[in-house]
Amino acid sequence: MSSKILYVDDESDLRDLVDIALGLHPDLELRTCASGAEALKAVAEWRPDLLLLDVMMPGMDGPQTLNALKAAGHQVPSTVFLTARTGSEDIARLMALGARDVIAKPFDALALADRLRGYIDGE
Repeated sequence: MSSKILYVDDESDLRDLVDIALGLHPDLELRTCASGAEALKAVAEWRPDLLLLDVMMPGMDGPQTLNALKAAGHQVPSTVFLTARTGSEDIARLMALGARDVIAKPFDALALADRLRGYIDGE
């Protein structure tokens, strides 16, 4: 059985990179969204096992997207944030929202699948 990951990022090149990196693993199914508003619809329809959220996006950023999902009563899966802002205060703020991890951009695309699988499997 495959695990479902929803990746939300306004940058199409990063969505493509993650799609390629995770696509090499047959036990992972990926859907991508370009905005928080798209993610709200996708979570309701698809029910992913893990959310991978960009932090800085126009309109609704990653933390706002996560809060909107919770406010709408969605079952929120494990959440991992991707961000270029990795100061200790930034990471603490994201972890306080319930994140399982914060991954710094740029990230190791080849190691991403194994890292995310660990959060889906409960490690």
